[in-house]
Amino acid sequence: MSSETTAMAAPASRLGEPLPHDLLDDGERLTREQLRELQLDRLRSTLRHAYDNVELYRKKFDEAGVRPDDCRSLEDLARFPFTTKADLRDTYPFGMFAVPVADVRRIHASSGTTGRPTVVGYTDNDLSMWADVVARSIRAGGGRPGHKVHISYGYGLFTGGLGAHYGAERAGCTVIPASGGMTARQVQIIQDFEPEIIMVTPSYMLTLLDEFERQGIDPRTSSLKVGIFGAEPWTEGMRREIEERMGIHAVDIYGLSEVIGPGVAQECVETKDGLHVWEDHFYPEVVDPVTDTVLAEGEEGEVVFTSLTKEALPIIRYRTRDLSRLLPGTARPAFRRIQKITGRCDDMIILRGVNVFPSQIEEIVLRTPAVAPHFQIQLTERGRMDHMVVQVEARPGTGPEQREAAARSIGQGIKDGVGVTVEVAIVGPETLERSLGKLRRVKDLRRA
Repeated sequence: MSSETTAMAAPASRLGEPLPHDLLDDGERLTREQLRELQLDRLRSTLRHAYDNVELYRKKFDEAGVRPDDCRSLEDLARFPFTTKADLRDTYPFGMFAVPVADVRRIHASSGTTGRPTVVGYTDNDLSMWADVVARSIRAGGGRPGHKVHISYGYGLFTGGLGAHYGAERAGCTVIPASGGMTARQVQIIQDFEPEIIMVTPSYMLTLLDEFERQGIDPRTSSLKVGIFGAEPWTEGMRREIEERMGIHAVDIYGLSEVIGPGVAQECVETKDGLHVWEDHFYPEVVDPVTDTVLAEGEEGEVVFTSLTKEALPIIRYRTRDLSRLLPGTARPAFRRIQKITGRCDDMIILRGVNVFPSQIEEIVLRTPAVAPHFQIQLTERGRMDHMVVQVEARPGTGPEQREAAARSIGQGIKDGVGVTVEVAIVGPETLERSLGKLRRVKDLRRA
């Protein structure tokens, strides 16, 4: 019987307290030294599996002049080539699989809205490991056996819904598979079924909060105690907004389909100080996004992951485009943390020579009292120059003078904090598009 299964019988603890020792699984009990020894063994096996069974990796390794046996330490991984989203698209649909398609038990894929979708596959063992790491994440976030989990991630080819679903079941929770959309009905289900946990994108949580209030229900009176939010970057300001309006613990879960889906890393509810990477299954690096050099612990750069236990689609040094830094573990001492992801290399806007991230604007919007936490960035052209318009929703009942003051405050905050001058337009309540999944913050309306 696995440690995940035996843990289910343990008594629940109060939210915000450290996880009881008998709810920790075998991986969480490792020392740092034991973990590094396990990582090297699994890394060498993964490199061999990828080289022997995936043509693209065999070609990449040969071109780089490395073989799996050249990895004699964890630091040797830096000698091996990166994997990018383009590699998965170029080998569409099943060229990255390291096992016969007949041995694949599930296939997921990205939306493909910006090109060919990226396709990922899972064996029986992959699905079991995925359920284990999501169950570990839910427990770290405050979930306990017997809790009801309302899942508002989309189900289907997107990994969020099914990944959360099977992880919650593995953790001994009761699943409410609400999926996305039908917001008014979701509020009714939360009121009637009384879940303790919700798993959803943070932007859709704001939409649910608005619907609670539209129906005249104080969100703080709901049964929810913990929100586990992922699938898009979100800031500390958004955490404060959700926690204050909903009266819950808001914690971060991290993952991406090319690596496994949700469950690569998780924020612990007792510390809320970054995401502990489940390093017994996913080896993290942070590299300089320009020079590709591996950075020292504490330096900010692009997060890169190598899978250590995947069978169907081993992934070697996958470039996530997410920006963060590696830090020592706290609530789970053996596992290093990555800082909360608030920006991506490919989310960066270069406006008149200045680097601008949507998360910087979000922080300024969220600290402005007269506006709601809903905004959208539009990029247009004025003559030969790029022009940015930040549209922000006013809160209900906000008068013209308050709106004008809010626009001035946000514009000045962006100029002082980011270093660019932008146009700020305060629009009416419930004017901007609402998220039913991942939020699209930027609309590029430039001709080029």
